[in-house]
Amino acid sequence: MIKSMTGYGKAVAETPQKKITIEIKSLNSKQLDLNTKLPWLYKEKEPEIRNLISQKLDRGKIDFTVYFDMLDDEVVTVINKSAVRNYYNQFKEIAGELKIDLDDQIFSAIMKLPDTLKTEKPEISDTEWEIVRNQIIESVTMLDLYRIEEGNSIMTDLKKCIGRILLLLDEIRSFEAGRILKIREKLMSLLDENLGPDKVDKNRFEQEIIFYLEKYDINEEKVRLKTHCDYFIETINTPSPNGKILNFIAQEIGREINTIGSKANDASIQKLVVMMKDELEKIKEQTLNVL
Repeated sequence: MIKSMTGYGKAVAETPQKKITIEIKSLNSKQLDLNTKLPWLYKEKEPEIRNLISQKLDRGKIDFTVYFDMLDDEVVTVINKSAVRNYYNQFKEIAGELKIDLDDQIFSAIMKLPDTLKTEKPEISDTEWEIVRNQIIESVTMLDLYRIEEGNSIMTDLKKCIGRILLLLDEIRSFEAGRILKIREKLMSLLDENLGPDKVDKNRFEQEIIFYLEKYDINEEKVRLKTHCDYFIETINTPSPNGKILNFIAQEIGREINTIGSKANDASIQKLVVMMKDELEKIKEQTLNVL
């Protein structure tokens, strides 16, 4: 079974004061690349959040976001009594020195001075964090299920591409006998034209043709290509993560296809090789997104 590195998950947690939305997205990457965007209230929980995500998701470029809407007035603004009292005592002392009276309007002036009001920001409660933590796990699980579903689609495409490569490999056999005959006729024609048919040593010619054809033999490449394709299908069915292994096998498949093409010396076989390369390119593109 394979998984895609692309996925999306979303969960919503609600408390009496807040509606908390959690989103997580992932794209393909060579390693785990985790970016988090958290409101100030959850900054202290970032290490735990990162740990929760990394335990479930092995690889990928992951963007994790938490934001919330206030359902109640949780941020309370209060008067800083000590600051107001300190300002008032100073005003009273100065008024005594200047021998002037203070009236009730002095409080309006004091309240405009710095630090007379303070905002009390609440800390995240254990109950709220437990709710949010469970929803983070839920969003990560949703993303993982998305990866599995898309992985199944990718697996179907990969198997089709490998199947077409194997079919094209079988078609090569139908051209091999004719290829050898063409090479033999071509060499004999060249010798006849340059030396004349009476001067050609038939025994020596057969020895040379055997040596020549060995250089263009593609049986080993065909066997290895078939083996690599079978191993690719076998690896697809192993537990994830297996994307890197599939990518390495695809590289080996490419080497064998290229060698067959370079040794074929036959237009019909080279046409099949081009079609194999087209299927291989599709495989390479897909394996880049496999976990």
